[in-house]
Amino acid sequence: MFLSVDGTLIVQLVNFAIFFAILNVVFLRPVGDAIRKRREYIESVTSDAERYRLEAQASRAEADAKRAAARRSADERLVKTRSAADTEAAEIAARFGDRANAIASEARDEVEAEVQAARAREPELAEALARGLLERAVGVGR
Repeated sequence: MFLSVDGTLIVQLVNFAIFFAILNVVFLRPVGDAIRKRREYIESVTSDAERYRLEAQASRAEADAKRAAARRSADERLVKTRSAADTEAAEIAARFGDRANAIASEARDEVEAEVQAARAREPELAEALARGLLERAVGVGR
């Protein structure tokens, strides 16, 4: 027969049990512990990476919100500054417009006075001109 139950089988079974116990103590248990520790480490690294990713995402969102608030604030200040500059420019233009109008009014008054003076001397100038033309035409005084 191929398989016989005798003392060799019992010795082989005891030998296998001792070998398995030694194998378990020397190899299987330490390797299992190392695998378990490695899995725990990998899981902690994965959870840390996920936590850091979420923190980074929250930080980016916070930075975007601050950037948007800063842009809004800058835009508001820009609008206020432009408004103040436009108001100041209008005031300056009004002041210089008034000065230009005053200068133009003075010039008109001065021209009007000169025109009045010229009109007052008109008969005298016309007579002098007529006399001069007459003298030329007639040849008197040569």
